[in-house]
Amino acid sequence: MKILIAHNAYQQRGGEDMVVEAEIELLRKHGNRVGMYTQHNDALDNMSRAAAAMSAIWSRRSAGEVERLCDDFQPDVIHVHNTFPLISPSLYWTASRKGIPVVQTLHNFRLLCPQAIFLRDGKICEDCIGKVPWRSVARKCYRESAAQSAVVSGMLVTHRLIGTYRERVTRYIALNDFARDKYVEGGLPRARFRIKPNFVASSAAPQWDARHGGLYVGRLSTEKGIEVLAQAMRGLDEMPLQVIGGGPLEGMARDAFGTRFLGFEPLARILERMQTARYLVVPSICYENSPRTIVEAFSCGVPVIASRLGALAGMVREGVTGLLFAPGDAGDLRARIAWAEAHPGEMARMGRAARAEYESRYTPEQNYATLMDIYNDAIAAKRREPHAA
Repeated sequence: MKILIAHNAYQQRGGEDMVVEAEIELLRKHGNRVGMYTQHNDALDNMSRAAAAMSAIWSRRSAGEVERLCDDFQPDVIHVHNTFPLISPSLYWTASRKGIPVVQTLHNFRLLCPQAIFLRDGKICEDCIGKVPWRSVARKCYRESAAQSAVVSGMLVTHRLIGTYRERVTRYIALNDFARDKYVEGGLPRARFRIKPNFVASSAAPQWDARHGGLYVGRLSTEKGIEVLAQAMRGLDEMPLQVIGGGPLEGMARDAFGTRFLGFEPLARILERMQTARYLVVPSICYENSPRTIVEAFSCGVPVIASRLGALAGMVREGVTGLLFAPGDAGDLRARIAWAEAHPGEMARMGRAARAEYESRYTPEQNYATLMDIYNDAIAAKRREPHAA
């Protein structure tokens, strides 16, 4: 199959970029021809605000470049990951004119919430679901800027009105049931959704002996709950919990965790540490979609202590593959970590169940089969359309 991948890369490389790279490698490994259309947000540094705003709503440049790529590469399907802000939804209309099916992976909640994570003042906010997102402008939800929030809101309103999201995307990939249901609540057609979680490759069988302590792995920012974890660990200097990551709250993390703060580490080193960890902590206070760190932990046989919030409550099964705590409740998190430290046998049992969960849901082989089914479904659906757009 010939697949054209479209992705607008972020200035700070994160989990979404890693997912895109992993899927491209997986597709090529199985003999598919993969073309690429990419933009990178570093280009924003050389653009005026007006140009960047226009590009986010409708990029004539991207529309023309994608059209030429379609003519040259003749893809069977276009798989879109992120179009914001440089590619823009103009891509969907170009694909529609060419009669090419579009599959869109929804890595976050941008089409429903200009901020993309449903978080305001440290609490979940769903005020814009199914509504004109004018509140995001008044509250400066996107990057604490009314102007930039207006651009994102304008993009959403424009493409809702002209039917882009409802009619020009053949199939949506949601990473879990929770995300799909939120998008359906926001107005997208349920029939166009398919579920496919993220995956990771497991290079070695888990080591079950000599496991101890916990890990936090992720961006050091408010929405990830690192401040909740720091509060939970206050006064527990002897607790063997290490923090890995970088971000705007790195200084806070360094002060709070001292020698247990390891800073940024490459993935290979993180996986080595997971092989000897007793548990992973995911204390997010926002709606996570499908964190790779949980899948990585499961692949290493590590149970997860996570917020009972959104998709996390579906990924981590209480008492089976980990423990859940009340979101933002440092006391509850502290109690869960203390329980994990006091019950190594139970955590080892959950670790084996986590590995079994990985093998049943998150391997590259299963992911590839699901992805190809979605592509073929999208191609068949496009052929059934009565006429080209």
